[in-house]
Amino acid sequence: MSEVTARVVMYGRPGCHLCEVAAETIARVCADLGEEWAEISIDDDPALREEYGEEIPVTLVDGRRHDFWRVDEGRLRAALARRA
Repeated sequence: MSEVTARVVMYGRPGCHLCEVAAETIARVCADLGEEWAEISIDDDPALREEYGEEIPVTLVDGRRHDFWRVDEGRLRAALARRA
């Protein structure tokens, strides 16, 4: 897998309702704050499926695990206010 440079990374899978809701929140927050984010499907990588399969969506901020299942907008904004 290639290196992801976005500050926010969401691991999920197509057709996952929680992933869709989380992506909407992440997109809104990142757009407001001028941050990049990336969405990666765990279905494309067996190791990611093994690691995150039951906890998607999983959100990382600055390479560290931030949330799973749901994204709290206020908590994400606070995390992004801190520089890496």
